[in-house]
Amino acid sequence: MKKLITGIIAIITIVIILFGIQRYLAMKTGTGESSDKVLNLYNWGDYIDPDLLTKFTKETGYKVSYETFDSNEAMYTKIKQGGTSYDLTIPSDYMIQKMKSENLLLPLDHSRLTGLSNYDSRFMNQSFDKNNKYSLPYFWGTLGIIYNDKYVKANQVQHWDDLWSPQFKNQIMLIDSARDALGIALITQNKSVNDKSEADLAAAQAKLTALMPNVKAVIADEIKMYMAQNEAAIAVTYSGEASEALSNNSHLHYVVPTEGSNLWFDNIVMPKTAKHKDAAYAFINFMSNPENAAQNAKYIGYATPNKKALSFLPKDIRNDKQFYPDERTVSHLQVYDNLGQKWTEKYNDAFLEFKMTQR
Repeated sequence: MKKLITGIIAIITIVIILFGIQRYLAMKTGTGESSDKVLNLYNWGDYIDPDLLTKFTKETGYKVSYETFDSNEAMYTKIKQGGTSYDLTIPSDYMIQKMKSENLLLPLDHSRLTGLSNYDSRFMNQSFDKNNKYSLPYFWGTLGIIYNDKYVKANQVQHWDDLWSPQFKNQIMLIDSARDALGIALITQNKSVNDKSEADLAAAQAKLTALMPNVKAVIADEIKMYMAQNEAAIAVTYSGEASEALSNNSHLHYVVPTEGSNLWFDNIVMPKTAKHKDAAYAFINFMSNPENAAQNAKYIGYATPNKKALSFLPKDIRNDKQFYPDERTVSHLQVYDNLGQKWTEKYNDAFLEFKMTQR
């Protein structure tokens, strides 16, 4: 019995020693949460050039612990539940508004931000974060129409109402998103994408239902792949997804209807539980550098909000009106507000009823 007890004590002692060594090494190498030389970054998958992370570590000494999420809701749930110590994350516009209202974000100390003057003023001071108290823009983009010139002429799909043409029966892939789909219908009826009228929402649902004969599929990320493979003539999706599809098929084009659409933002924020604020500010300033912002935009394919970064981009990118639309088009774009639970559910229910009418 004594030998057994002695053996157990020895095993426990070894485990404790090994754990202590692991913690010490983690702190020395910057991979443990207690190290001051680490940045815990929570971002969308494949949403930064990996070379920039290497460059950031080389320049600052901060090692980056990089975790990913696949939706705003998944990111929000994990941060709200606690138990995490992410120093920075990159939610979308409406989610920033929601997180701010629930006291999940830290205000940014603008005195510690070195690149504020680099940003395009059009993309600052948005409704979801007035005066950029909690966030800075990371990427921006639009909702628009991809068309394949093998099947569709450019003048046939310049406006949202064009999608309802009988000639496009069973030819359209529609993004699987209540806000986007109903937003399109609302815009065609001269309403706000943030409308909170029962009558307007019902009218938008009816308009959307009338589109169903033309809808080949209601899908999400697969749109870019299917369009690249000539599986449909038309698709409604985001500019970033469109950019990737266009890069894989020379017959594809992207258009943002001039009458209006969604202007979306993904902004960088600091969760309330952030432990490494020096690292967080260092990273924000690093990404605000025009050369770094341009490198990231070139790698990802999304539009940069960093105005000074444009000069570091190839002319064919910065002059591409598909992804950097003119001022007239931008002036008609609308940013989604956080509708609150009640109206979010109403939009979701209306969209679900629409999808149930699919063949």
